[in-house]
Amino acid sequence: MNREKIKKAKRIVIKIGTSSLILPNGHLNLKNIDDLAFTLSSLQHEGYEMILVTSGAVGVGLNVLEMVKRPTDMAQQQALAAVGQVELMSLYNQLFSRYQQKVSQLLLTRDVVDFPESRKNATNAINALLSLDIIPIINENDAVSVEEMAHRTKFGDNDKLGALVTVLTDADLLIMLSDIEGLYDKNPNIFDDAKLIENVTEITETIMKTAGGAGSRFGTGGMTSKLEAAKIIFDADKQMVLTNGARIREIRDVIDGKKRGTYFEKSENKKRIL
Repeated sequence: MNREKIKKAKRIVIKIGTSSLILPNGHLNLKNIDDLAFTLSSLQHEGYEMILVTSGAVGVGLNVLEMVKRPTDMAQQQALAAVGQVELMSLYNQLFSRYQQKVSQLLLTRDVVDFPESRKNATNAINALLSLDIIPIINENDAVSVEEMAHRTKFGDNDKLGALVTVLTDADLLIMLSDIEGLYDKNPNIFDDAKLIENVTEITETIMKTAGGAGSRFGTGGMTSKLEAAKIIFDADKQMVLTNGARIREIRDVIDGKKRGTYFEKSENKKRIL
């Protein structure tokens, strides 16, 4: 599939997962976070409109409080998110400032997106920030979103949030950074002959079966959640690239239309049918 359409993208959402922000030993991945600040700042200076959807509040909270394991108690998870969000935004602000780029924070819950008035207010706020050359950094408000009320307040994971923000802001492209190169035909951690799927034009039952379980011990996302996000992208006739968050500076290669990761775009035939 030709990726020429990606080159026309001007408003771009970057979604970064906890596994790209936190090292396996629980420490912050400062190199990745600095690469993210440098790359997004450079692109913003060049005239792109960059939006960052970030995970990591709970993982950073674990690091700050020197906790080894994510607690199962909901109140403790919310406390970790509240502590971690402050630290995460402080770090983002420090590193983006190094590259002369202003950033802002928006914490969303599902009801904000679901209700027309608050949805419009969120969209207006993001548009205003972009007009001021400020990068919005968006996260779910995990300190108040709870699993027991998932159908009302929680997105489920930030993969879905990234897709919804792409639709909400009418962005041209979602780049989802993960701990894997892209979507494979089988689990590459188990099968040596697993092959990267370069293009996906439809989320079929077969495609869904390629997905595994949850992500790292610091995060909640897995390949299934990324494919669920892709469904949202397809429904809105948007495009998405799933690629490796360990090489953040390759975001520029993705925007230049080079083959990196897995490219998701609904086929033209499907668009005409729908």
